[in-house]
Amino acid sequence: MPDCSVTVVLPCLNEAESLPGVLAAIPSGYQALVVDNNSTDGTAEVARAHGATVVSEPRPGYGSAVHAGVVAATTPVVAVIDADGSLDPGELPALVAELDRGADMVVGRRRAEPGLRWPWHARLGTAAVCWRLRQRHRLPVHDIAPMRVTRRQALLDLGVADRRSGYPLELLVRAAAGDWHVVERNVRYGPRTGGRSKVSGSLRGSVTAAVDFWRVIS
Repeated sequence: MPDCSVTVVLPCLNEAESLPGVLAAIPSGYQALVVDNNSTDGTAEVARAHGATVVSEPRPGYGSAVHAGVVAATTPVVAVIDADGSLDPGELPALVAELDRGADMVVGRRRAEPGLRWPWHARLGTAAVCWRLRQRHRLPVHDIAPMRVTRRQALLDLGVADRRSGYPLELLVRAAAGDWHVVERNVRYGPRTGGRSKVSGSLRGSVTAAVDFWRVIS
């Protein structure tokens, strides 16, 4: 698949510190699209200074930011990845290649680097939700990871409605209902290179995400 057919959507809320490194690692030919979701640290300015297209999304929530980026993209394929530096955009071409091999969507399964402190509440919540995905929806996934690739129009046609933390889970549930071929690939997961996680960085954030997740999957 030609590189110019891929837009990398980066949903951002105060990621100015980590963005330069993340944007520098975007594969050659891929288009970086930063969605500024009410940042107060100059995220949009940093993104533009490093060559990214910037879209503003005033409605708060991870799902709102991702959806705005997918709508704004103009390429056949969209990739979504967090902008906190914990994931390597250089791994995206391996995921995109799976689309050419018949996958409808490819998701990254985070494999922690040695020594990484991954909060227990985040790991436990993810494991429980993925177990239910496998049991109830027969979807062979083990992570609700913030790295995924799919074809843009097919993603929009799924009609994912959640605009908060439940977006990635609803996406998987709808993909299963649509009989999508979902492939999971291991990706390296390291420490953030700046800022603080809005989900796993606090117990409150993890609880909010868990509530969103169970609302979608129950």
